[in-house]
Amino acid sequence: MTTKVKGLRERIQNGEDIIIAEGYIFLFERRGYLKAGPFVPEVILDHPDLVRAAYREFVHAGSDVVLAFTYYAHREKLRLIGRENDILKMNKDALRMAREVADETGTLMAGNICNTNRYHPDNSAEKNQMIKDMFKEQIEWAVDAGADFIVGETFAHLGEAMLALEAIKESGKGLPAVITMSPVATENVNGKCSTTDLVPYGKAFQTLHDAGADIVGLNCGSGPATTISILEEVRTTYKGPLGAVPVPYRTTEQQPSFMQLTDPKTGKYS
Repeated sequence: MTTKVKGLRERIQNGEDIIIAEGYIFLFERRGYLKAGPFVPEVILDHPDLVRAAYREFVHAGSDVVLAFTYYAHREKLRLIGRENDILKMNKDALRMAREVADETGTLMAGNICNTNRYHPDNSAEKNQMIKDMFKEQIEWAVDAGADFIVGETFAHLGEAMLALEAIKESGKGLPAVITMSPVATENVNGKCSTTDLVPYGKAFQTLHDAGADIVGLNCGSGPATTISILEEVRTTYKGPLGAVPVPYRTTEQQPSFMQLTDPKTGKYS
């Protein structure tokens, strides 16, 4: 008899911590299985056995969730490398393997959408709808594959994060939504760390939570020290469920993003 895995919302209600391991893009780039620059997850099609193994390794390391490796597997990214015709198979294969590993390990499985590099605050309604449509097709594939919830991540602008959340609400068939933003910039509004479209993170998180996000937080961009400092500031105003997925870099107050780090010997950007 199969034991039912406790869902995300139930765990939130019980005040439990939930560990979700990710970072497949850097993992496979460093191993030579995808190209730096485009960072498109072609390894899903070229070496599916390695993707499945990575899922298992992350669970073995303690992850409560198998996050499907569909980050940057959206239509805009595949168009840039001439593989848009592979979008359906790439997403479905990543999702199917994630569901299979989640079932064999008794963990949750999450679908994944991310920043599109097409968003700008001055976008027309038509351009924003194109972005939303990219999100929706990936969300629908995740629902079909049996995802337990959807993660939308690495959004620099609150505006794009809201588009992602709206897409999850419209196409996610009621699945929980986790939305995390990336503090890649050092924007500051009245002394508070802010999104690229100049919304203090505390206000941005509250806006997302009020719009239906089950968990909000930060991912990528900053290392543990500078991520925690932002979240401590956020906690003075936002009291809802909070997530954090920092990158494993020693970022500092002077160099808060890993993209701003310099070589300690030469002082040049690394």
